[in-house]
Amino acid sequence: MDVNEIPNRVFYKDEKEYLYFGGTNYLGVTTLPEFQSILWKSLKKWGTSYGSSRSANIQLEIYKTAEDLLCKLMRTEATVTVSSGMLAGKLALEQLQHTTDLIFHFPGTHPALIHPSSLPLLLNGKLNPFLFDSTVLKIGIVADAIPSLEVTPIDLSIINKIPNEKKITLLLDESHSIGIMGNEGQGILKQYELPNIIQKIAIASFGKALGLSGGYISGDLDFINGIKKLQNCIGASGMNPAFLETFVNAQEIYQLQRQLLKQNIKHVAENLIPNPAFTFSKEYPVIYFDNEEVLQLVLENNIIPTCFPYPTSSGKLSRIVISAHHTKEDLDKMIQQLNIATKLSSDFEGDIRFVL
Repeated sequence: MDVNEIPNRVFYKDEKEYLYFGGTNYLGVTTLPEFQSILWKSLKKWGTSYGSSRSANIQLEIYKTAEDLLCKLMRTEATVTVSSGMLAGKLALEQLQHTTDLIFHFPGTHPALIHPSSLPLLLNGKLNPFLFDSTVLKIGIVADAIPSLEVTPIDLSIINKIPNEKKITLLLDESHSIGIMGNEGQGILKQYELPNIIQKIAIASFGKALGLSGGYISGDLDFINGIKKLQNCIGASGMNPAFLETFVNAQEIYQLQRQLLKQNIKHVAENLIPNPAFTFSKEYPVIYFDNEEVLQLVLENNIIPTCFPYPTSSGKLSRIVISAHHTKEDLDKMIQQLNIATKLSSDFEGDIRFVL
């Protein structure tokens, strides 16, 4: 369906109103007037772009202000912001390659964190034999904080089976957890305290919950300083300074929207009938399903999820995203249709689960 406006909680097509439950605008800030007001003010101060290297002789103070705030939020030593989440991933991988002997990735890791020489962490359900190679001492492990098709933080406990003498750097993509997970929206990086992880690095896009274009890498000071010396970092323009000032000045809005999001998730959890056809958690604003009948039912009622083909699903995977900007009435309409689907059939095909 082609539309000529940004889909908010609702959009219009051929004079019909549709409820939008797609995208990744978890906090609902992109069209929020208060948020836009901060952005407009920032744009007037900093302009629409600043196409200069971060290593140039003129330094904009807003970069340090925003990066210090990110460090405080995530309790890390250093942070560097870049123009996109994808670039953040590529730069972090480049530095990881320089500082480790081999890089391994968890199953389903986002392409932004897959290095050409990266090896799968698991082979046939077991740890890759190269993890036990005596010549491989420094290991990089990359993963998504919230894996694809999942609604709970990744389980990293299998890392404990790697020999203790290995020195592991964990690189975690927090794009779908920053801003919404953790008491202050700090994501989940700090919840992992595994014995042989010597350093933890987070990368993320600002373009999901935070509603801005850009990305960041955050972690140990030496690792971040190494990234700043990479040619691909020196040669790139920084993140739009107006967006960074918006991020800094919108902290109260983010906090308020996060509380609204939590209330919306709670409302769905209390009213959605549990169904093995749905992957849902009361802690996360996404419902996955892989069922054509359910999809057609919601579409016929002008409820639009995100739908796309996915390699591990039997057909089109559908993703309902609960946002802070959805009203109770929006949620009730969506819940009603999913509950109807549950009542129509008590045994949908598929192995997708409802997480309590």
